Amino acid sequence: MHDKTVPITVFTGFLGSGKTTVILGLLKDLPTDYKVCLLKNEFGDVAVDSELAKEGNIEVQEMLNGCMCCVLIGQMKLGLLEIKEKYNPDRIIIETSGSAFPAPIAWQIRQMKDDGFVLDSIVTVIDCVNFEGYEDVSYTAKLQAQYTDLILLNKHELVSERDMDRVIDRVNDLNTDTPKVLCHKDGGVSPDLMFGIDTKLFQLEQQQHPDHSDKVNKEHAENGGHDHHDNEVDLVQVLISGDGKAAHALSSRPKFEAFLKILDKESVYRLKGLVRLTDLEADSSSDQPSEGTLCIVNHAFGRWTITPIERDLSGELDKQHVQVKITTMGIGLYGYKTKIQEAFGASDSEVTSHWAHR
Repeated sequence: MHDKTVPITVFTGFLGSGKTTVILGLLKDLPTDYKVCLLKNEFGDVAVDSELAKEGNIEVQEMLNGCMCCVLIGQMKLGLLEIKEKYNPDRIIIETSGSAFPAPIAWQIRQMKDDGFVLDSIVTVIDCVNFEGYEDVSYTAKLQAQYTDLILLNKHELVSERDMDRVIDRVNDLNTDTPKVLCHKDGGVSPDLMFGIDTKLFQLEQQQHPDHSDKVNKEHAENGGHDHHDNEVDLVQVLISGDGKAAHALSSRPKFEAFLKILDKESVYRLKGLVRLTDLEADSSSDQPSEGTLCIVNHAFGRWTITPIERDLSGELDKQHVQVKITTMGIGLYGYKTKIQEAFGASDSEVTSHWAHR
């Protein structure tokens, strides 16, 4: 047995719901001596949300190119053990990909009780602007809203009172009893609401109970089983590398933002990654401004942020000479593959795709 027990809070929510923003806002309200680490499951191989967290001096462990609730479940256990040994945190936050089912993750954490971990809560973030759209096409989004201890209603200030009432009605149809809390505009939610819940969801005794486990496993199987994340989301990924000045067709911010504006939010749920831009204020003091600034781009349902990376990049990203490293996620992206490739001036070898099996 381990002397120190580390509580774990699991954040779920569909692509673009704002999980990372909520987590970063939450961490700002914690005491400075309270150590929290983030275990992050990215969809695709672009660790953009992890880069945002690192910009905030948060220790991050990354899990890429897979879904935490199935193919990466063993990797999650190793990640938790490594975080505990390396950082000795007071709490670990797990942020799942937008495609994760909560049950397998909860059961894995509960099985690690003797390793010094306890599942505190499962929290689901819902995007009030787009929930009605993606809830219609994603069984995972429905499941995340059903099996949770707390529902955070994010981006509510962007919808009308009437539309907000409709969203709440839809959420209540899925889950009447779970508390629902409005997120502040900056994503902040009081730690007093989030921590110390001591969830009773997905206990190991329930896993062994035929009525409960059969229901959860049947839902999992009916919606794709271990390949469920392949059933809901198309992926188009761009990787362009090169020495010297920014070497892609959208290297100026106006051109890049003009490209983002043409993405249809009904098809493109997320576009996130890294892009080198040449005309940012951050370049003005550089000895070699033509090389540009590597930026984090985070685009969800027609809204985006572009954040220059200010920390030291003498490590892996500089070694790769990254110009563009972007993953686009959505539905019906067949036509967008060519559009994205032409926009960046990428070769066939610099663009890969994966189509959902619907």
